Amino acid sequence: MKIFWFIPTHGDSRYLGTAEGARTLNHDYLKQVAQAADSLGYEGVLIPTGRSCEDPWVVAASLLPLTQRLKFLVAVRPGLHQPSLAARMAASFDRLSGGRLLINLVTGGDQTELEGDGVFLDHAQRYEQSAEFIRIWREILARSHTGESFDFDGKHLSVKGAKLLYPPVQQPYPPVYFGGSSPAAHELAAEQVDAYLTWGEPPAEVAKKVADVRQRAARHGRSVKFGIRLHVIVRETEAEAWQAAERLISRLDDDTVIRAQAAFSRMDSEGQRRMAALHAGGKKRSRADLEISPNLWAGVGLVRGGAGTALVGDPQTVAARIQEYAALGLDTFVLSGYPHLEEAYRFAELVFPLLPLPLRQQLAGQQLTGPFGEVVGNNYLPRAAQS
Repeated sequence: MKIFWFIPTHGDSRYLGTAEGARTLNHDYLKQVAQAADSLGYEGVLIPTGRSCEDPWVVAASLLPLTQRLKFLVAVRPGLHQPSLAARMAASFDRLSGGRLLINLVTGGDQTELEGDGVFLDHAQRYEQSAEFIRIWREILARSHTGESFDFDGKHLSVKGAKLLYPPVQQPYPPVYFGGSSPAAHELAAEQVDAYLTWGEPPAEVAKKVADVRQRAARHGRSVKFGIRLHVIVRETEAEAWQAAERLISRLDDDTVIRAQAAFSRMDSEGQRRMAALHAGGKKRSRADLEISPNLWAGVGLVRGGAGTALVGDPQTVAARIQEYAALGLDTFVLSGYPHLEEAYRFAELVFPLLPLPLRQQLAGQQLTGPFGEVVGNNYLPRAAQS
């Protein structure tokens, strides 16, 4: 099992949909979150992409020398990046980081944003372009280890004699992650990517998506790994966790929810449509309505695009829910919580000991002093640490 955290390059706060409790988004804060994830034993961090975010490649490069083992899941966007340039960027980052790069293939779903970036393809065309893009990208990087060039003449993209002189550390290329809920997305995942990420839907729905992608991959003679993108709200008791969830949306007003849902409704993303359906386009507001599956809460999606659900509960319950997803075949969990700095610590302290995390165990064995807390009376270690 691999647990990732999230770098909040679009902002961070104690309350959704308001400036109250907001954090100043600067490099110092992003550094704190990244270094916390690195030291606590998270496998890596997802850096989001889009016009509401700082550029993920610039952010990842700036955090690289400030971390030791943390991996960076960084977006490439067909239509914004050319595959040959994206391959060179990936190879450079992978070499300079010693193999700490992971790729997040993003097709985009907000037509207004896409047109602002110069992309005027519809949903089907974007997936055609993405399939061509990632094929070219993969071939250039894979052939760099032998010095071969690559030709490709597609419907949307073409290259002639594409070649990479300096190969990546990871072979044949840094692993490619991808998420999407439409049939076209499932087919692209099955045919070309290494890991398929779903947003946090109820386990039964996730099981259907996993089965479909797995069956499609088998027809291509491939296997695909699976993961999930979720928020987490964990407290020492179940009651405290649900109180924290209610506080997170306690400053929301109807107008903010309506405007957010109107923006999301213009997207042609099947995944966003499925997220919106979980809270009926913002109409569900009570805990009873927003708890769409045991301990799975859709409140985040009232005003946040993309991943809109959170696991809510005490450590044992949240760990059990994660294990339920793992039993479906998921081994990667990309998590986040508000505010991201404190919640990175809280989740690691409360839930990590309950999960099978090889990296966490490895780091614990390297600690010279151990997690003893404050020494008592200048002489004694806390009792729990001595047992």
